[in-house]
Amino acid sequence: MVIAGLSGAGRSSVADSLEDLGWFVIDNLPTPLIPKVAELAIVPESSIDRVALVVGSGAYEDDILPALNRLRSSPGRVRMLFLEASTDALVRRYESTRRRHPRGAGDRLATAVEEERVLLEAVKEEADLIVDTTDLNIHQLKARIVDLFGSDSPESGMQTTILSFGYKHGVPTDVDLVLDCRFLPNPYWVDELRPLTGLDATVREYVLGQDTTAPFLHHLDALLDLLLPEYVAEGKAYLTIAFGCTGGRHRSVVIAGEVATRLQRRGITASVKHRDVER
Repeated sequence: MVIAGLSGAGRSSVADSLEDLGWFVIDNLPTPLIPKVAELAIVPESSIDRVALVVGSGAYEDDILPALNRLRSSPGRVRMLFLEASTDALVRRYESTRRRHPRGAGDRLATAVEEERVLLEAVKEEADLIVDTTDLNIHQLKARIVDLFGSDSPESGMQTTILSFGYKHGVPTDVDLVLDCRFLPNPYWVDELRPLTGLDATVREYVLGQDTTAPFLHHLDALLDLLLPEYVAEGKAYLTIAFGCTGGRHRSVVIAGEVATRLQRRGITASVKHRDVER
């Protein structure tokens, strides 16, 4: 696992979490050393089967992709995790810790963050998994890493996550597919359903009982039957499908849970996350 991303987005926190999960972790590794260190997990006599290499920015940005390409040609399973966050969030983090950004501080801090974002765009495009840490505290980030890698093994296939969210709280940026559920009648306008969520049986019955819900799920089943095998064939390690409604408490929660159940019936294990259900 190669961990890259924006300065201040949480690379070291992710490294600590992976170490707790039993990974052999090397933080702030100079990129030219990646192929040599990766041999720890590749050579037959090695007792280490999971290595996480945390690469920093600065002098080595131009070397990250060549090193990653060399790794991908090796016998081991190689993935790259990219961490990002909004500029405002990164500025707040640097100001609160009084640390200096690798590219500048003070009045130049926001500009430095944007400069690094541009420089790492090509690296981000090659990532197998992108995690946006803007709204995650250190404990939430650790929980996210445990969800993603807690049961990880070299033999595991594509890991699928179904996410519900509310558009009024922002569209998640670290997802692969986004589907809008706002075409369905909103339980929020039913007085007795408003204080409930899509986790409650009465809300679930209301959403699934709408005339358009069954045709929508039928066509979605067909779409996923087409897409999922193709993603696996392309070697995609992680897939996140997000369902959104206005507040992220009713319609999207029901549909996300129903889709996960349907995938389970087809032998596809999917974890379910409800980002905004408690808001």
